[in-house]
Amino acid sequence: MPDDETPSMAPHHRRKVLRVILVTHVVLAIVTAVTVVLAYRHFDANIAEGPPIQHHNTKLAQQPDQPHEPLNILIMGSDTRDCAGCHVDSEAGGGVSDTTILLHVAADRKSAYGISIPRDLLVDRPDCTVDGRTVPGGRQVLWNAAYAVGGPECTVEQVESVFAPVYVDDYLTIDFGGFKDMVDAINGVNVCIPVPLDDPTYLHVRFDAGEDVHLDGTQALNYVRLRHVLAGTDIGRMKRQQSFIAAMTHKVLSADTLTRPDRLLGFANALTGSLQASPDLASANALVDLALQLKDADLAHLRFVTMPNFLYAEGTTGYPHVGLDSSYKRLVQRVHHDEPLGSFARDSLSANGPKKHPSPQEQDDAAAAGICA
Repeated sequence: MPDDETPSMAPHHRRKVLRVILVTHVVLAIVTAVTVVLAYRHFDANIAEGPPIQHHNTKLAQQPDQPHEPLNILIMGSDTRDCAGCHVDSEAGGGVSDTTILLHVAADRKSAYGISIPRDLLVDRPDCTVDGRTVPGGRQVLWNAAYAVGGPECTVEQVESVFAPVYVDDYLTIDFGGFKDMVDAINGVNVCIPVPLDDPTYLHVRFDAGEDVHLDGTQALNYVRLRHVLAGTDIGRMKRQQSFIAAMTHKVLSADTLTRPDRLLGFANALTGSLQASPDLASANALVDLALQLKDADLAHLRFVTMPNFLYAEGTTGYPHVGLDSSYKRLVQRVHHDEPLGSFARDSLSANGPKKHPSPQEQDDAAAAGICA
C-alpha cells in the first residue's frame, strides 16, 4: 500500500463506531426529553390557581374572519412582603396592587397593548364576591384598595365595572420576589435613563443617566418602584414601569436569551414560581399555548399606554390623586371592539425600543418621567 494512502477502517470497527454514535444520540434524546418533561411538570406545579372571575359584562362573540378570540388579561403586581424574596426593604407592604396593567391581545395575534391603570386613581368600586361572601364597595376610593380588600377577584370586578363594557378573560398576579428573580435569570436588563434619578429619602437609591444602564434584579425592582423623583407622581412611575417591561420583553426575545436554555429555564421558573393565575391560565400548557399564538407578533406592535387621567387640583377633594379623563371612554371602546390604539399610540411606548426620531414634545414628556422617548 502506498505511504500516502490511509488504510480504510475495518467493517466491524465502522459498525462499532456507528453503534456508539447511535446509542449516544438516543441517550441524549432520552435525557433531553426527560429533562423537558420534568421541567414542564415543575413549572406547572409552580403556578397557583386563583379563584374564577365573577363577570359583570358579556364577552363579544368571536368574529368568523379571525383565528382566535381577542383576549383581555389583567396583570397585577402585589406589594406583599409575605413571600420568598419579597422582603426587599424595611416596609411592611399594604397587600395592595402596586401595578395594574390591562393587556389586550388582538384576535389576529399580531399585536397587543398594555394599558397601565394608576394606583392612585379615584373610582367608585362595586361590591365584589370573594369566597362566596360579598365585599362592600365604596365611592371615590383608591384604585389599588380593591386588591387589599378582595385580591384579584375584586380588582377584576372593578375593571369590568369602571371600564364597562370591557370583559376580562383572565388575570395574572406576580410578587416582588418573582419580578427580581426574572430579571436576574436573564442576566439583567439595560434601560435608557436620560437624567439622573435620585431618591435619598424613601428607597435610598440613585440611578445615573445613560443610554444603556444595566440593572440587575434588585436594581430593577428599585427602578420600577421609584416614585419620589422628578415630578414625584405615580404617572411618572408607571411610564418607567412601561419602559422597563418593554426592555425586558425585548431582552427575553433576543438571541442573548433564546440561545441560552439556562436563562430561559431560570426565567420560566422565576415567573411560574411567583404566579397566581385565573383557572384558564393556571397551567404551563395554557401559558405556552398563548406564547405560541403570539410568536409572529412584531415587537413594534407590542405597545404600552396609560389610561387617560388628570391630576385633581390642589385644594380640591381629590388632591393629590387622579381621576379619569373623559377620553378614557374612547380607549375602552377600542379594547371592547378589538381595535388598535389609533391616536392613543402617540403617547405609547414600544417593546421595540425608543423611537429613532421622537418629536421635541415626545422627548420632553419622556424626560419628565425619566425615560427615553
